[in-house]
Amino acid sequence: MEDKFVETFSPEETFELGRRIGQEAAAGSVFTLIGDLGTGKTVFTQGLAKGLGITEPVNSPTFTILQIYEEGRCPFYHFDVYRIGDISEMDEIGYEDCFYGDGVCLIEWADLIEEILPEHFTEITISKDLEKGFDYRKIRIKERYLR
Repeated sequence: MEDKFVETFSPEETFELGRRIGQEAAAGSVFTLIGDLGTGKTVFTQGLAKGLGITEPVNSPTFTILQIYEEGRCPFYHFDVYRIGDISEMDEIGYEDCFYGDGVCLIEWADLIEEILPEHFTEITISKDLEKGFDYRKIRIKERYLR
């Protein structure tokens, strides 16, 4: 599958893209989310959660690493691995149950734990280009197959 590129020009458009992807996501889907600080990863994630039917507030679990939401049509496992000091911390929180379970996973900063990612996942990369406007985002969606 070729890379798909989407341009958004407001936080609302970034949210809407996430919502549409969440609506289409099936149990067992794993999404990785890569982007610098301030690129809209949380806004995208909030949209994806909305698409899964989650109505409670969704925030980045920076200090807890994992936030679980169970009120949608399937569990939503939201990881933020930015502060992972050692990959063994992922074992301690039971990542395999989430990656290979009956829910949808979204992993922020997933490039930091690439060696434990499942064989197949959807990689989403968000980048800014200030020359195109403060709220402009270029979002790349790519199916990845490891090993």
